[in-house]
Amino acid sequence: MGRITLDKVVKRFGDVEVIPPLDLTIEDGEFTVFVGPSGCGKSTLLRLIAGLEDVTDGQIRIDGNDATDIPPAKRGLAMVFQSYALYPHMSVRKNIAFPMRMAGIPEDEQKRRIDAAAKALNLTDYLERRPGQLSGGQRQRVAIGRAIVREPAAFLFDEPLSNLDAALRVGMRMEISELHAKLKTTMIYVTHDQVEAMTMADKIVVLRAGYVEQVGSPLELYRAPRNVFVAGFIGSPKMNLIDGAEAAKHDCKTIGVRPEHIAISDSDGQWTGRVGVSEHLGSDTFFHIHDTGLAETITVRADGEVGFRHGDTVYLTPREDSIHRFDEQGLRIA
Repeated sequence: MGRITLDKVVKRFGDVEVIPPLDLTIEDGEFTVFVGPSGCGKSTLLRLIAGLEDVTDGQIRIDGNDATDIPPAKRGLAMVFQSYALYPHMSVRKNIAFPMRMAGIPEDEQKRRIDAAAKALNLTDYLERRPGQLSGGQRQRVAIGRAIVREPAAFLFDEPLSNLDAALRVGMRMEISELHAKLKTTMIYVTHDQVEAMTMADKIVVLRAGYVEQVGSPLELYRAPRNVFVAGFIGSPKMNLIDGAEAAKHDCKTIGVRPEHIAISDSDGQWTGRVGVSEHLGSDTFFHIHDTGLAETITVRADGEVGFRHGDTVYLTPREDSIHRFDEQGLRIA
């Protein structure tokens, strides 16, 4: 079991309140991602759950039991950090076994857990190697294996892929998602990368300055962001946010349109602009349109075969059923 509940949890460093009173429930077996810009409090929140930071006020419960003042080692949680923190002089087998040896687990049980973790992580052929003989992705898998053998109530990941190159990040995202599907154990994952959040999460918690801006599934946040901040943060490329006269036509302060919901043509459309930078990605092209009179830049996602060039005049038409409307406070208008 791995249900984690935060009840009015507060964290202060001196006089600075970095986590205002916060309520959140993470269900057993759920893959929850904390996402937000740098300094939003996501890593601090993870460390509070792990017990690596003391709670200033409020309560943390794990499976209904008050864990607020329980030491980290006794919470039944396993944390995977950004750095691999492997022992370079030990083999992969001994690195994975280390927490079990410290806990006094019998050797036959250690072997069973190591073999199972190695199989799940495709590390069986590397158990006798040392970390220096492994790639970055393999080393991160060893760190995850060391967490798996503890058989925790939940896994806590603190930006575990940030040290990997782009190709390895994509591969490891898939591996961690597949691991969650196999283990069905609660996972809490911290990242500043909203693409990681969208592709991995059952539930996303969007944070800003310690506050929870919205909680929901990736599609809920994509389809119905509750405010301008979430609208501009979730989605890649980010949503176009437009205010002024165009927004006033829709009886709101701001309208939002995602790049993929704008048609682009060379003849007719609702808005006119000039092509600036084009990003050709093969199947897709992102056009950054200037001089529309709506915003500094309007980003449009188009088919990769569309061939507009820098300086071309183009016409844009937003999909009416995909326009998001926000009021004076930046809140979504239903």
